[in-house]
Amino acid sequence: MKKIAARPDATEPAVPRYLPGDKIAVLLPLPLAGTYDYRVAEAMTLAAGDFITVPLGARKAIGVVWGKAEGGVPEAKLKDVIGRLDCPALPDVSRAFVDWTARYTLSAPGAVLKMVMSVPDALTPPKPVLAYTLNPKPAPFKQTKARERILAILGEGPPRPAAELAREAGTGTGVVKGLVDAGALIPVNRPARAPGPEPDWRLPGPDLSTDQKKAARLMQTAVGEGVFSVTLLDGVPGSGKTEVYFQAVASALEQGGQVLVLLPEIALGAQWLGRFKDRFGAAPGQWHSDLTAAQRRHTWRAVAEGHTKVVVGARSALFLPFADLRLIVVDEEHDASFKQEDGVIYNARDMAVVRAQLGAIPIVLASATPSLETVLNAQSGRYRIEHLPDRHAGAALPEIATIDMRAEEMPSQCWVSPTLQAALAATFTNGEQAMLFLNRRGYAPLTLCRTCGHRMQCPNCTAWLVEHRRGGRLQCHHCGFGAPPPKQCPECEKEGSFAACGPGVERLAEEVAVLFPDARTVIAASDTLAGPKAAADLVRRIEDHDVDLIIGTQVVAKGYHFPLLTLVGAVDADLGLAGGDLRAAERTHQLLYQVAGRAGRAGRAGRVLLQTYMPEHPVMKALKEGSRDGFLKAEAESRRAAMMPPFGRLAAVIVSGPDEAAVDAIARMLGRAAPTGDGITVLGPAPAPMALLRGNHRRRLLLKTAKTTNLQAVLREWLARVQPPRKVRVQADVDPYSFL
Repeated sequence: MKKIAARPDATEPAVPRYLPGDKIAVLLPLPLAGTYDYRVAEAMTLAAGDFITVPLGARKAIGVVWGKAEGGVPEAKLKDVIGRLDCPALPDVSRAFVDWTARYTLSAPGAVLKMVMSVPDALTPPKPVLAYTLNPKPAPFKQTKARERILAILGEGPPRPAAELAREAGTGTGVVKGLVDAGALIPVNRPARAPGPEPDWRLPGPDLSTDQKKAARLMQTAVGEGVFSVTLLDGVPGSGKTEVYFQAVASALEQGGQVLVLLPEIALGAQWLGRFKDRFGAAPGQWHSDLTAAQRRHTWRAVAEGHTKVVVGARSALFLPFADLRLIVVDEEHDASFKQEDGVIYNARDMAVVRAQLGAIPIVLASATPSLETVLNAQSGRYRIEHLPDRHAGAALPEIATIDMRAEEMPSQCWVSPTLQAALAATFTNGEQAMLFLNRRGYAPLTLCRTCGHRMQCPNCTAWLVEHRRGGRLQCHHCGFGAPPPKQCPECEKEGSFAACGPGVERLAEEVAVLFPDARTVIAASDTLAGPKAAADLVRRIEDHDVDLIIGTQVVAKGYHFPLLTLVGAVDADLGLAGGDLRAAERTHQLLYQVAGRAGRAGRAGRVLLQTYMPEHPVMKALKEGSRDGFLKAEAESRRAAMMPPFGRLAAVIVSGPDEAAVDAIARMLGRAAPTGDGITVLGPAPAPMALLRGNHRRRLLLKTAKTTNLQAVLREWLARVQPPRKVRVQADVDPYSFL
């Protein structure tokens, strides 16, 4: 891969400074068209990247100094900056990343900055905590048992707040106050949160295989070079990809730099966090939606100050203001969870590559099923590639077989075939664990009236309500609407006429309980695992063999290692192939291959059974024959013939709003104003498959262009031709992943 300029260092020119009276451009974290001009106040010096407070109408706002003002604002209308916040400045590379992301996604730069400034409280330093320590020269004072306990605690440890001292000593805070008044204790200011232990790169890692060592050396070299490079770490499930890129993490830590690791399901990454702590002796910083406000504030500030050296996070962690980022790792790089579908629409994997290029640092993309885009970039030489073709410690890949459901004799309202039942029975007899995979939450995906056929639909979305029998609710998985099941049909008013149609994981568990009443079964889905603690508890139970059977959705497909898990059964392997999604076949292959990779990861042989009504489908044949590369080649040829990504470019334009007539009018106007030219095609407008979402009506148009076309320029010119009213939203999705 061609190298670009080395990472900036301290020898580069200092950041420009702005003196009193200078005019500066300030970017605010608001969906505005650009920067606003302000004047540096008297007795104030500012620099690009400083966080400042400015007047905005009748209120105050926090923004970032973006550079020198372009001018054009009359002197009389310029307002002075109110003050600078006591916070590290936003690095140059972060500001460049905001601008690049805004241009690529056609978003307002302020909307991107809002993702960077996601924790406004972190922009001010936390207040110190009042603590107490021993007075080295106290005057004589009266001793009591309670006072002695407090003095003993302080004699063996650091200063403590009064409440903490009283709690540990089993007494009240009045005893602490009495010691202070007697002169035995003196007050001191303690940091609001003491820094935890840092990951230690010097700790030895596990023994690596020859292939692992080769891949690790390449990544360590890339970190040492300090230039932009992309390495695809392509390894079968269980090949030890994590331990390999941990070597690169150690190299970055040795240099004193920071590391970002992106995971698609960080809230469920309990095993990954445990492996990191085992390897480096300390936990990494975390960044995801399940953190408390105080935890997010601490992590954001510690990253900006350079104190937190390693962050593992969900896609939004990419916008943290790293002081000295030296390495990015995107684990499970193929995963669709990296695509942000709301607000600023972006793919975190692709943006991570851009962030690495802007910072002149290496990035590692790791996967057992890399995306077609990434594979083609590796084949063209744009990315380096390292293969790990074998499982670690000699474990064999599982045998994959299909079950032709057309030939199985299935009782009504049953979904586990006799063939799969027999395999489960043999697994339990051998004292091993099994997993049933069904990518449907809840009890049943559809509830209808037996009398009139009425279907229970979400009032806010074009979606059927999913029954969650354990919670006694009908729920929409798109907007969160929920209601108890009605006692009578709202259409024909017949009581007790509702029937559940199709299986979800809850219904599958009900069937398994009848077939195997002694099997200890657990359901693993996003709505049954409420955050990292619940996931960690589940992992511990499975590892301790307190569970015989895991019934799970896609959350169990990624990265888990359970030595006793030898059988995986996909109950509805065809589920992801329905619909017209461009990537339906690729996603289904990736998901089933990843699920299959959970079986036989230790010394025991693994087996995978795919229940399918289409055993002749290319996805099923590729999985059964182990011909991943052949499948990707055929998929690439199909996409090339249709000039679809990655051989062409796509952008979706979504028109939405509460007034259906107004949405239709703007969609038609966009259709009439659609761009034309060689290699440009516009499809639509048409109702989106999810035509009603969260109370908003939705219409879609699809722009298809040649690979060489400046897609953003075409989009920008097109959308500028139509001015929607305030209640109609027009949003662009560059490189769409979802077609709902």
